[in-house]
Amino acid sequence: MAARAFGPLQGMTVIELCHHMAGPTCGLMLADMGADVIKVEKSQGGDDTRRTIPPAIGGESASFMMMNRNKRGVVLDLKTEEGAAILRKLVAKADVLTENFRPGVLERLGLGYEELRKINPGLIYASISGFGLTGPYATRGGFDLVAQGMSGLMSITGERPDGPPVKVGAPVCDITAGLLLALGICAAYSHRLKTGQGQRLDTSLMEAGITHTYWQSAIAFATGVAPRAMGSAHPLSAPYQAVRCSDGYINIAANTARFWEKMCAMIGAPELFADPRFQSNGDRMANLKALEAELNARFEVDTCAAWLAKFEAEGIPAGPIFDVLEMHRDPQTIAREMVPSVEHPIAGTVQTIGLPIKFHQTPGKVATASPLFGQHTAEVLAELGYSQADIEALGTAGAVTLGDANSREAAE
Repeated sequence: MAARAFGPLQGMTVIELCHHMAGPTCGLMLADMGADVIKVEKSQGGDDTRRTIPPAIGGESASFMMMNRNKRGVVLDLKTEEGAAILRKLVAKADVLTENFRPGVLERLGLGYEELRKINPGLIYASISGFGLTGPYATRGGFDLVAQGMSGLMSITGERPDGPPVKVGAPVCDITAGLLLALGICAAYSHRLKTGQGQRLDTSLMEAGITHTYWQSAIAFATGVAPRAMGSAHPLSAPYQAVRCSDGYINIAANTARFWEKMCAMIGAPELFADPRFQSNGDRMANLKALEAELNARFEVDTCAAWLAKFEAEGIPAGPIFDVLEMHRDPQTIAREMVPSVEHPIAGTVQTIGLPIKFHQTPGKVATASPLFGQHTAEVLAELGYSQADIEALGTAGAVTLGDANSREAAE
């Protein structure tokens, strides 16, 4: 298949049979690192995210464009003999296949791991699901919200321990599951380079959520008590949270003995450092509500900017609390190339989120926009050896979708 000209994973070919968010997150990470990710969409409308509108840019789904940049897109009807045959040809030349169908669906189509490994013994077959391929919940469908609830995350998120369950604002189970699958694929790829052996691997949204409970699980294992929501506070050390200034909130991290002493001096409150309620970290955690009240009363006398300047001068960790647009405009975000732009054939210049890993010798990048529906079908089939007449016949038969004139023009 076509090799990308950048990144540490150039030369890796990935067949993505994923939709929505978790699986595509995995694919975009691999693609940003140079893998040739060929996204295979269903013929009946493609990835459901294409229809997640609003918001849209030029009529194109902003969500789909975010999750599928740097990929090539083909459309196959895997329920047809011809469509399944094309996928098998793709797999024969691929390194990785990713999928997030419910367990058993691809097996029923003759496209499960045991069948495809006969074609390509070195294939890395990576699955992502709600609950994993084993266990009593293996056949259940999974969504981020459900996984957040069952992983314990919603019990530790919110303003107060007796408050209602609160979802983490971002779909952390979806995104984290995609990152974990990408990590697993890279590890399996390393193993294959050494041994020639492929393998199956899987992760789930629920396990992704569980990984975010390391601190809270440590507390529960040690005490037998389930931690509860604490607002912005940390479950193990203080003060490490948001404090209220005269015009908003800032985050402070004065939770070590040295930083606690320096901050008390900086804010003109040596009495807090001498207060027996706040002497040690254990004391501060035991009296956290009283500590919050004392700190808010002192920080409310000045603005966020004024306090942040003092924290910077003293070398004490602190920071503003941005909304998403403010984050996009921040000079550090821009300097780290986390809001690059890419040219889309219909939507025009589109901003996206960049690769968060910086390789100094083999840099990754966001090189191309998300594919139009069926944009690269003809291109990929030609790489597999299909003639132009064969490609047109497959399109006429409905085994593939070749895309409209815009798609073909964009691919060319």
